Amino acid sequence: QVQLVESGGGLVQAGGSLRLSCAASGSIFSINLMAWYHQAPGKQRTLVAVITSAGSTNYADSVKGRFTISRDNAKNTMYLQMDSLKPEDTAMYYCNAIITQRGGIPKNYWGQGTQVTVSS
Repeated sequence: QVQLVESGGGLVQAGGSLRLSCAASGSIFSINLMAWYHQAPGKQRTLVAVITSAGSTNYADSVKGRFTISRDNAKNTMYLQMDSLKPEDTAMYYCNAIITQRGGIPKNYWGQGTQVTVSS
């Protein structure tokens, strides 16, 4: 069984920083795309940033220049460095990954989420 576990969320003042982590565990053969999504109350879950296994990245316009996505393939872990945080960044942040287990096919997995709250 594959699990994605996020950590690093919390309460921070506007202008501050947080670093989120997402660790994948289980019988993993390979991890392709990894991504962060966020979802504010009453709103749809939307893509924040995505990173390929080769390290190519893409960001939502709202976070470009403020957030940095990275991954450590040896540790099956992804990070999101969040700087210059704004109150509108407040949301639950979810880790997403396309993972292939040994002898299996690529499947889409989600973490349980970590709350980020930015106070003004």
